Amino acid sequence: MRPVDLTAVSWRRSSYSNQDGGECVEVCDDFAAVVPVRDSKVPHGPVLVFRAGGWASFVSAVGERRP
Repeated sequence: MRPVDLTAVSWRRSSYSNQDGGECVEVCDDFAAVVPVRDSKVPHGPVLVFRAGGWASFVSAVGERRP
């Protein structure tokens, strides 16, 4: 996978996040083929970049396990 330039992207915080600093992730919707993901508590830390299909499968699987 080629490197992704993340210098001027928009991040979206998880809807399950709260204002009390809860553990959550942020995702970037600026790319069609990949989904960058980072820890919202460490915005300048490492970023994981998933292929869009793999991320969609992960989100779907997690959603199926919620009560």
